[in-house]
Amino acid sequence: MGGVAKGQIVREIDALGGWSGIITDRSALQFRMLNRSKGPAMWSPRAQCDRMLFSHNWRQVLENTPGLSLWQDEVVALQVDGGAVAGVVTRMGHTVPATAVVLTSGTFLNGTIYVGEQSWSGGRVGEASAVGLSDQLRELGIEVRRLKTGTPVRVDGRTIDFSKLTEQPGDEHPGKFSFANTEPLRVQRPCYLANTNLRTHDILRAGFSRSPMFTGRIKGRGPRYCPSIEDKIDRFADKDHHQLFVEPEGWHSQSWYLNGFSSSLPLDVQLNALHSIEGFGQAQIFKPGYAIEYDYFPPTQLAYTLESSHLENLYFAGQVNGTTGYEEAACQGLMAGVNAALKVRGRAPFVLSRSQAYIGVLIDDLVTKGVDEPYRMFTSRAEYRITLRQDSADLRLTPLSHAIGLADDERMRRVGERQRQMDALRATMDGTAVTPAEAADWLSVHGSAPLMQRATLSSLLLRPELSIDTMAGLSPVLCDALKAVPADVVQEVETTIKYARYIEKEREVAERMLKFENIPLPVDFDYFQLSALSYESREKLNRQHPATLGQASRISGVSPADVSVLLLTFGK
Repeated sequence: MGGVAKGQIVREIDALGGWSGIITDRSALQFRMLNRSKGPAMWSPRAQCDRMLFSHNWRQVLENTPGLSLWQDEVVALQVDGGAVAGVVTRMGHTVPATAVVLTSGTFLNGTIYVGEQSWSGGRVGEASAVGLSDQLRELGIEVRRLKTGTPVRVDGRTIDFSKLTEQPGDEHPGKFSFANTEPLRVQRPCYLANTNLRTHDILRAGFSRSPMFTGRIKGRGPRYCPSIEDKIDRFADKDHHQLFVEPEGWHSQSWYLNGFSSSLPLDVQLNALHSIEGFGQAQIFKPGYAIEYDYFPPTQLAYTLESSHLENLYFAGQVNGTTGYEEAACQGLMAGVNAALKVRGRAPFVLSRSQAYIGVLIDDLVTKGVDEPYRMFTSRAEYRITLRQDSADLRLTPLSHAIGLADDERMRRVGERQRQMDALRATMDGTAVTPAEAADWLSVHGSAPLMQRATLSSLLLRPELSIDTMAGLSPVLCDALKAVPADVVQEVETTIKYARYIEKEREVAERMLKFENIPLPVDFDYFQLSALSYESREKLNRQHPATLGQASRISGVSPADVSVLLLTFGK
């Protein structure tokens, strides 16, 4: 769970009151903060989890959630009444009336599994695909397309020579995902790094003629940023190796996940290629890599609440919206569920903007730009990533969530206490000053230039070589203050001081954009009336009918000149 930008999403889910961060902390085998060598805006938490424990912990929470009823079955049809969903019908013939329905069927809708020249119906190996629902939704006017994803081989750890791999340990002082009182790891399992080689690539290329990807049997487009191993060596033919991540699937399991070795090639090709990798010469496979092709519904058919624009009270979340990854799916499920519940209660929707959360960036990208390949989140997709740091998620989002009754009082109390501690430490930094004489020796020891005049600790901290922790040796007042606050508060205050100008600039840009962002556009306007717009813009605006000027500006094909025309037309 987590990773670059994905870790920020899990932190945001937790800050909103969701359980993903807590379950991850309870199930973790290893924790690492990625991108430590870069600025705090890029830091991304990642945890390797025990797969069975993860599932067990989730089930334990769900089965003990007050008010939640569970029914295990397959939905084969929706009940529709007057253009709105009214319930679901299951394979067993059971009818469940519902005021709102959230569809989160992953890769199971008309799912087809491919391993070389073999293919069969399924949503995962050993689990049947869901048939019929896509056809009904298509008849109701909802567009349906196909995408492809894949999964790597699972290898028997008893047959891996780990002495030939590079160990990748967890952090020396592991963090955690949840802002709640979960415990950080005390013992961790290592992951390992391996590499393909030219012989591996030659073996894989020899199997291309039997690959469903290269023979055209798979029509759906796969993920650009998480491609199969055969796709990688085809697209990057100049590379003599590709890095693989060897990850344990449990504390006591011998199953290892070979991340980076996703494949739909025949089993014999996968096995021969695997044996050519250093450390895997005698490796045995528990489960081969395979590809899945499945139905999804282009998300431009959704409102910001993730409600369908074709069928009222029907919400879509996860891979059915064209995304890939647990984290992207989890945040959509949370937001769709929250908005379904709010609508049922007659309350205003809950929508996050691009300047409030990575979740807001993801949903805005889906709804305004759509997808033609599985979407995954990156820090580069967020314009305000200094503001949207993983460490500030609770400060940004828990008050909003608490206001609608999702985050509980205890979570809000923790945020208030954290903010109080930050304010107190910041006041100490701002209110404590040192003279050039007092700081001379200390600055020299830490390789920092001497002071020319009296300076506060906050102004001194702007020097890149200095940190709050090291400055404790300069000021007894600061040393005492640091004893009263946890490490995450110290890090948060240091970041806000060092990056204050950048954070303020981002806020100014966000506020300036907000003036235009929320200018409403008529929902039934015929954009072909505006001849000053490009034809592509008129066509796409008529198809998507954005609710605001900001949403229209992010539609692919709508140029800045087109936005100016819309501003002149509707800005009044």
